[in-house]
Amino acid sequence: MFSCILLAAGENSRFGYPKGLATAQNRTVVQHIQETLVNSQINEIIVVLGAQKEKIEPHLLKHKKLIIVHNKDHKLGQTSSFKAGIKQASIKAKGFLLMPVDCPWITTATINSLLEHFTKTKPLILVPKYKDRNGHPPIFHKKLLPELLNLDTSVGVNSFIHAHQNKTEFLSTDDIGTVLTFNTQEEFQKAWEQRPT
Repeated sequence: MFSCILLAAGENSRFGYPKGLATAQNRTVVQHIQETLVNSQINEIIVVLGAQKEKIEPHLLKHKKLIIVHNKDHKLGQTSSFKAGIKQASIKAKGFLLMPVDCPWITTATINSLLEHFTKTKPLILVPKYKDRNGHPPIFHKKLLPELLNLDTSVGVNSFIHAHQNKTEFLSTDDIGTVLTFNTQEEFQKAWEQRPT
């Protein structure tokens, strides 16, 4: 069983409004990424909300895989929201995926490939790699749960991965969606034009 933590709790000050509500072809990115995840082999999707949660909630799917969590400490950053999500994950989960809402164009096929590789090799951490760039979503083994829950919110998840680099595996992919992220309107437009079709 796999649990995906979908992070949509940020302040999004550079974007101007919640990044999950960025829209293309009459669909918000949070709707798009939910559909991608629901159609994958992921068993549960924990959506972590924080800032402006009342604006994002109407765009969430009503689906049995979905669990909604509110992180009251969202101002402490991404690590805080990731911890809030994994606290609500099923005890049966053998791996946790970290999926930021501003990386919406990964394909369902890529997610399934990551899950299958993780099941086969059982690394502590599995990270997709597009060309020479690390992408999303990383998958963390359940053995790391105590460490993740005790992680100081000032420590970024990337730093946590780096600290465990000798036990991290990388899976090469040709899916550019694993590295397409955005913080500004201009970056969103550029990422949209580069997305897999």
